[in-house]
Amino acid sequence: MGASDPVPDQIIHATIPGEEVRLLAGVTTGLVAEACRRHGTFPAASAALGRTLTGALLLAMMQKDLERLTVQFSCTGPIGAVVATADAQGRARGYVKNPHVGSEETLLRGEKIDVAAVVGGGMMFVRRELGEEIGLAKQPYVGQVEIVSGEIAEDFAYYLTKSEQIPSGVSLGVYVQNTPEQIAGVVAAGGFIVQLMPGAGDGLADSLMEVLAAAPHATEMVRAGMGPLEMLRTALRRDDIEQVFAREVRFECVCSREQVLGMLAGLDRETLDEMIADARGEEVVCPVCNEKYWIDIDTLRGLAAG
Repeated sequence: MGASDPVPDQIIHATIPGEEVRLLAGVTTGLVAEACRRHGTFPAASAALGRTLTGALLLAMMQKDLERLTVQFSCTGPIGAVVATADAQGRARGYVKNPHVGSEETLLRGEKIDVAAVVGGGMMFVRRELGEEIGLAKQPYVGQVEIVSGEIAEDFAYYLTKSEQIPSGVSLGVYVQNTPEQIAGVVAAGGFIVQLMPGAGDGLADSLMEVLAAAPHATEMVRAGMGPLEMLRTALRRDDIEQVFAREVRFECVCSREQVLGMLAGLDRETLDEMIADARGEEVVCPVCNEKYWIDIDTLRGLAAG
């Protein structure tokens, strides 16, 4: 890969031989850019959504293959809510309640994006569902903590430490750049999680926390062309970090035309007749990925006829 080539979207699981520590890191630029493009997010919403998507993917890589994880920030700030769903296969999707929070021209004025200001307070929820997509759904687990920062990364760290009892350091970032053609284009996104597992010595904990406090921000390293493993080695100042596995990640929703038709078929006859009376057809928009499905008038008539 050349110096100018973009780093592919992927997340890795790594470790330090002989140490009780779990490391995850990822580059998510393309995935986050796609999510923000679909929802037309302004800079602050792009940063909040991208950080949440990246954090959800990092958490999902710790789960079982059939497990799906949803992170939701129910916010008191003007963004309203940020939601991201991811699984261990590297698929993620998400949205914000108010994609146009803040100013579209914020970055053109040279201002730093204040994510905490648009998120505010509220609650962070993490929901885990196992086997739902193959019909083996079990009772979901839901953890929740108060939003302590609103900057997203600190809230993920607080959740892992408070709710799951795993001391963790988290860095999540999205770099947004304005161009004449595209306001608030995502040009770098990524992050990492460092977790101390049971049995980790106090010396390791102290040394890791010390270097993390002085580590470059995740987006600085992504913009410099680093992949996930190099990000971890740079952030922790250790060359002995070894990659355990890597997985490509992508923006992917579970919506489909078939699902939309099934939803419409479940409507009462009166509602379908009202749609048909318009004689135009019906556009159905997925709230999670903003995909648009056009259902023509003949298809609606067929659904109404049963």
